[in-house]
Amino acid sequence: GLGAQEPRNTPAAMIAQGISNVLDRPVRLMNAATVGARSSDLPAQVDRVLHMRPQIAVIIIGANDVTHVGRPQAAVRHLEQAVRRLREVGCEVVVGTCPDVGSVRPIPQPLRWVARRLSRQLAAAQMIAGVREGAHVVSFADELGPVFTADPGLFAEDRFHPGPEGY
Repeated sequence: GLGAQEPRNTPAAMIAQGISNVLDRPVRLMNAATVGARSSDLPAQVDRVLHMRPQIAVIIIGANDVTHVGRPQAAVRHLEQAVRRLREVGCEVVVGTCPDVGSVRPIPQPLRWVARRLSRQLAAAQMIAGVREGAHVVSFADELGPVFTADPGLFAEDRFHPGPEGY
């Protein structure tokens, strides 16, 4: 949620509030996300939540794997293992795939084109892996890429992370 400005504007808080509204009852939120996390951080994040026997887990990962030029195969393997471990305890899992890093305007061309291509490739591999392991998958690049490309006001002051409106 870097760039959210307030805890209530973070993705985790907004998702929990949305679920609470739909179910018309309180929900307990455990946020294991960390700023700057990469897919290699997923095993430790899953370790932190398994003892709570979560019913729903949301995994949004990938942008930092692209910006730090990680190995996509390793990133996908970590995601598969995380989803598998959560599903083994009966948890429903939603995976938000890698966003379109090419929508970040401060990244100069041709690097922006490369970032778009790498993020789209990672997102496609994440979608296949997530579905194979039983997750519900949302393609952030497809759903949000054009919106962020068209409206740079959705970014935080750093012009890289989403701002409150973007989240």
